[in-house]
Amino acid sequence: MFTENKINEIISLAVQKEGLEIISVYPGSLQKTGDSYYIMIKTLAGRTLFCFGSARNKKLHGDAVTVKSDGEKLVVQICPCNHENADALRQLFPWTAPRYIGAQPSFGAGDRLGLAAAGHIRALKKYRIAPVLAQQSVREMTRTLRSADEVLDDVTWGVFQEGYTGGYGADADHIKSEEDLRNLVAAGFTGFTIDPSAHLNPAADTMDISALPAALAELFDEEQEISEFLDKYSAQDILVKGKTHSFTLFINDVAVTRLAIKYLPAIRHTIKCFYIIKQVFGNDPFDFEMSVDETESPTTAAAHYIIANELVAAGVKLTSLAPRFPGEFQKAIDYIGDLYEFRAALADHAAIAERFGGYKISIHSGSDKFSIFAAVHELTGGYFHEKTAGTSYLEALRVICRFDKSLFRDIVKYALKSFAKERSSYHVTTDLTKIADVNKLADSDLETLLSENNARQVLHITYGAILTAKDKDEEYRFRNHLLGVLDEHEEDHYEILNKLICAHLDALQVDKK
Repeated sequence: MFTENKINEIISLAVQKEGLEIISVYPGSLQKTGDSYYIMIKTLAGRTLFCFGSARNKKLHGDAVTVKSDGEKLVVQICPCNHENADALRQLFPWTAPRYIGAQPSFGAGDRLGLAAAGHIRALKKYRIAPVLAQQSVREMTRTLRSADEVLDDVTWGVFQEGYTGGYGADADHIKSEEDLRNLVAAGFTGFTIDPSAHLNPAADTMDISALPAALAELFDEEQEISEFLDKYSAQDILVKGKTHSFTLFINDVAVTRLAIKYLPAIRHTIKCFYIIKQVFGNDPFDFEMSVDETESPTTAAAHYIIANELVAAGVKLTSLAPRFPGEFQKAIDYIGDLYEFRAALADHAAIAERFGGYKISIHSGSDKFSIFAAVHELTGGYFHEKTAGTSYLEALRVICRFDKSLFRDIVKYALKSFAKERSSYHVTTDLTKIADVNKLADSDLETLLSENNARQVLHITYGAILTAKDKDEEYRFRNHLLGVLDEHEEDHYEILNKLICAHLDALQVDKK
């Protein structure tokens, strides 16, 4: 093993030959395999992977120089942190690639900017929880101009930078189309959240009773199939027994019919998606979630039971299911609703999940929902998956606020201007009149906007507008400047994220290692 002094000497000799200027070295990234060493370095040109040994590594792409240290000739490769080299790194060090998570409690830390992985790792590695570090929906990728490859690659480099060998998951979130699903499977994701909301029929809840038989008949080829389906669920006591909570379901014919009309097409779409993935993975496991959280009405216990029973009967292995809970899970702020009602629903959902094999209950839009976290820990018995994303983006803006107040002011103004259009994808009750005038706020008070619920929602929801806005010369208006400030103050960024994620994990009562 080379000493630290020798490694520094080799790096210095190589950068002198290449005319590079080092900003910093990431000591936690130092790895050795065979007779070669690997380390990440930050230069003026960006993050770079250095590989040095007796010969060139043919899997890596980059310039190579020969240096002499203590009479020994070494080949030093200077490799950009690009997709080709990320692929090579995942082969050289399998712990930099995503893996199957399974039933253990897990935490999804979405990263809309591609710079947060190291900060997330610094928090998550201290707790007994499985990190899902690559978590992004197609909608988010579109709005941030990032590809599936970039999402995975950014996490790979962050994992290597921190020397984190504990393993992580990759969640292709809220997948709505089969085409997107196939692309995300091909990209290398190991977890898939199917959002079948386009296949739900919410009109079933209020459909005239006389129209129900015909609507139900459209879902089946034969009359016998209808009878068999109704017989499984209707007019019987169904005992759902969990370790800490049990209850009895009784669903009459009309209720079963409405639930079938509402959910069966979505269930069938989800089953189809499962087998599309399985064709690629074969016998290798993958994480699979069905999400019905983006609906107008809460998911009842009866609906969850039927969904789970149909999926299990079709051979689908669920890792998690995301119900729509009572109350409101608005972006960037705490839970709005009756906590007793939430607890009752969560207890039922957890018992059903246990009844069908012990999959996890997934909490979507889980950022900053501190008032419910104790209940999530208690009532799921640790079988939960918590999803966050936008809250990390807001903490990135906190860094901007502290180190470039002029940029932060401009972002706030543009966000307010863009909010009416951008909010169409989200359910929020934001009151713009309660947001302080950024033009009148003193520099010392700017950060208060990141603690005020209405301003938080505006900034959270308009991330796409901010990251894609261009000026009259077709140059990015904020994106490059924003990323540059975060890069310059990366340790501050990591520490702020570390504090944020730790606050979530502590509130979820996750044990520390």
